[in-house]
This record gives sequence, C-alpha cells and structure tokens, in this order.
Amino acid sequence: MKRSLPSMMACEIKNTLTGFIDIIFPPRCSICGALMRENNKFSFCPECLSLIYFIQSPQCTCCGLPFPDMEGEDHLCEECITSKQSFSVARALGKYDKTLLEAIHLLKYRGKIAMGEVMGRLMAEREYKSLAVENYSLIIPVPLHPKRLKERGFNQSLVLAREIARKFSISLDFSILKRNVHTKPQTMLKKKERMSNVKGAFEVKNAEKIKGEKILLIDDVYTTGSTVRECSRVLIRHKAAEVAVLTLARAIGRTVT
Repeated sequence: MKRSLPSMMACEIKNTLTGFIDIIFPPRCSICGALMRENNKFSFCPECLSLIYFIQSPQCTCCGLPFPDMEGEDHLCEECITSKQSFSVARALGKYDKTLLEAIHLLKYRGKIAMGEVMGRLMAEREYKSLAVENYSLIIPVPLHPKRLKERGFNQSLVLAREIARKFSISLDFSILKRNVHTKPQTMLKKKERMSNVKGAFEVKNAEKIKGEKILLIDDVYTTGSTVRECSRVLIRHKAAEVAVLTLARAIGRTVT
C-alpha cells in the first residue's frame, strides 16, 4: 500500500529534523559518553555494545547458569539436580559485568530511568532458549518494599517489565505481588543469608488474578536466585499455572557462597 503524500512529507520532515538535531547535539553513548558517528535505537557505541556478554549455550536447562566450557549440550547444573526450583525456567540477557553492570548501576543508583527503558527493549528483542516470552499471559516485576520504593522513587524491575509487556502486548500487573517485609539489601549477604533474608517477605494480594496464569517474573539481576525463587514459590502456592523468570543480568563467579 502506497503512503499518502502528507504521510511521506511528515516522514521527510521528521528525518530532516532528526538529522539537524544530530548535527547540533551529536549522539553520545549512554554508557561511556563517547561521540558516535550515528545514533542507534540502544544508544550504545560499538565498544560498549561489544562488552555486553550475552548468555549462550551451554547453560543449565532450568536456571540458565552458563557453563565455563564453550562446547557441549545444555544440561542441569548441580544445584538444579539436587534442589527442585519453584520456577519452571530462568533466563538472563547477559552476564552482570562491564556494560550491563554499568547500565544497572546508572538505573538503580543514579535514577537513569531512560537507561532502564533501553535495557528493557533489549531484553524484549533477545531470543532465549527454552523461554518464549510470547507464551506467557501475565508479567509481574519483582516488587520493592514501600520504604525502599520511596527512597529510590521507582522500581527498576517495573521499568524493565513495562518495555517487555509493551513489545509482546502481554498484561502487566505490579499490584498483585507485594513485598511485606523490609529486608536487608541482598548485595552483601552470602547465599544462605539471602535465602533466610527473603523467606516470607512476599505475599499475593489478589490470588484470583493469578489463578491458572502463566507468569513471567522480571528482575534486574539474578545472583543466587533467592529472591526470584521465593517470589515464584508464593505465586505457585496461590495457583499460578507456571512461573518463569527473566532477568537483565546474571551474576557469575561472584563472591557469594
């Protein structure tokens, strides 16, 4: 179908204005601030884009942990063999290092919400083995406690989740799952401490809304999985049909025991 003359003119005007703005305000990388020859939809320079270490096979078929060997088939990791997970599958865009680490810090600690929107779109465009986003009926972000939400001013997981929900036209609900205990920050805790820290910290406000739903749980970083496991456990207990987990980054080889 041919576009109408007004539509073509509007498009040309938009492209002209964009080019003019790029001349006056040349595009810069949203991570390192370097000048870029041309803008792109993620606003990353080639170097910063190359420092996103996308997670690929071989990886754990359940929790998505990437294995150090670059060859071989996907298989269960030791933890998923010995312990049944409350989620069906967990996947992450990339390793919590370099560009993704910086992007998450800019979002969480410097309030760069636009960065979160870019990362959410990047998550939405990636394909994940054994996790097809379009197969889920409801997206839920991992919630913050009201006190921490007030301190930060936004929920970084919700920022990511909105972009994914928009891309796939999936319902998003951030009011069903609540964090009713103001826990210690997980960052400096060891694995066992993380598990006990979030035990009983979440509750479902309206169980009827999740009954029979296939839920995609969104968070920024998967470290030990304690938070997403507890959230998934609570959602499954309230009759969700399935809970899968998608995070922006996966912390690997960090000093968490």
